[in-house]
Amino acid sequence: MSSDPTAAEITRKAKSNLAFALRCVPADRRRHLVSFYAFCRVIDDLADDLELPLEEKKKGLAGWKEIFSNNTTNVDLGLVDLQSDILKVRDLYEISSDYLTNVIEGCQMDLQPQRFETWQDLQEYTYRVASSVGLVCLPLFAAEASRSHEYAVALGHALQLTNILRDIGEDLSNGDRIYVPLHDLRRFEYTENDLIGRVHDERFIAFMNDQADRCEELYAKAMKLLPAEDHKALLAPRVMHRIYHTLLQQMRADNFRVFDRRYRLSKLQKISLLMQERLFG
Repeated sequence: MSSDPTAAEITRKAKSNLAFALRCVPADRRRHLVSFYAFCRVIDDLADDLELPLEEKKKGLAGWKEIFSNNTTNVDLGLVDLQSDILKVRDLYEISSDYLTNVIEGCQMDLQPQRFETWQDLQEYTYRVASSVGLVCLPLFAAEASRSHEYAVALGHALQLTNILRDIGEDLSNGDRIYVPLHDLRRFEYTENDLIGRVHDERFIAFMNDQADRCEELYAKAMKLLPAEDHKALLAPRVMHRIYHTLLQQMRADNFRVFDRRYRLSKLQKISLLMQERLFG
């Protein structure tokens, strides 16, 4: 019998905002979403493993990509049951393998310190690690309107940029990773070295407010794109919207103390937002 953790165990252990939002999904579809979430968690953890040599990370992520091109599991990767599950989910919902490999390619971009000159450059990354996740989830949510694809892309950019702003300090501690656009930093006469030095001053606050404004625009765009006919089906991403938008508001109200604190919501706060969205969203 395999000693590998199951998709459900991986998801429960993660305690992430997305894992929480999956509670909104009907049970018959939730198990498939749990398999997909576990896949995302595994490849993300693989890319972020500080103890694993770089070449092993590259080999592992390349191996996960190959299961989609070869349409078969790879015992050398481990987690064979999860590999089998994600292939079944892909085939059952007719999900493009491109979306799944996009997610892996986003994690591959994390293997070495990244720098993004412009927001346009950064969007290539946010599309892969967030928008592609949303695009995979659409058929699992039973969303059918064509405009839901545009909604998923816009919301993915908004969620990931919010996440990037929240995790600036943590990313610096993990190999001096910088995801914010360097061109935008310079517009506020704030340098890459200032960021690495964790300089929290008026320039930094102005820059962060500018990025938060971009997030607000993306959240508003996503709301406009949300198709009425898929409103009920898309409850989980609507809850994600509420959670991350609330985190953005917390950061802004606190002048973005992201170098020395981690912004998060309690389980009770998340449940409250879920109920608000379910009843009034």
